[in-house]
Amino acid sequence: MTSDIIKVVLADDHTVVRAGLKAVLGAAKDIHVIGEVGNGRDAVAMVQRMKPDVLVMDLSMEPMDGAEATKQLVASGTATKILILTMHSPDEALIPLLESGASGFLEKSAADRELVDAVRAVAHGDTYIQPSAARVLAGGFRKRSEQSDERSRFEKLTDRERDVLRYVASGYTAPEIGEELFISPKTVDTYKQRIGQKLRLAHRSEYVQFALKLGLLKE
Repeated sequence: MTSDIIKVVLADDHTVVRAGLKAVLGAAKDIHVIGEVGNGRDAVAMVQRMKPDVLVMDLSMEPMDGAEATKQLVASGTATKILILTMHSPDEALIPLLESGASGFLEKSAADRELVDAVRAVAHGDTYIQPSAARVLAGGFRKRSEQSDERSRFEKLTDRERDVLRYVASGYTAPEIGEELFISPKTVDTYKQRIGQKLRLAHRSEYVQFALKLGLLKE
């Protein structure tokens, strides 16, 4: 920000929604809406032309949605902060949005109460996440942390151990795996023992869950 007035551009494909957002922001003396657009493509162009402090943008728009517009703007090196609005509850898309460069996330149902605070927060360099989204965010990062640990353990396996893991998870027996890999069933059992020790797996169901989490099998 270069002044005390926060310059905002609104991007939403519904004129009535934009009018409502503009009315909410208009009640704040330190916020001024300088432009409106109806899709992500026009949002990218307007931000590059007008250089607002904050872009308040809907997630679901055509021909370019808010997620793609965010990626393009961040890649361009814009200083504009991006606050994503959506009519849907936060889900796993929240983390990719923040990782792609969005500065905040707000459900439209809460806009009348929280929009002004959200715009002020992101304009001053903070990340704005409403409480319901924060719970999703925490769960998502916890899940990614678990996957990271599993990936780290998987990478300690040899190529042959990885092959055996996939076959076990796919339901193959030791003799069947031996035929596929041209080794004896006894050697397969030795590999399974090593895999179990490295990955802390004991039963086939655990092999299946582990493989699915890492995308080694199709559900």
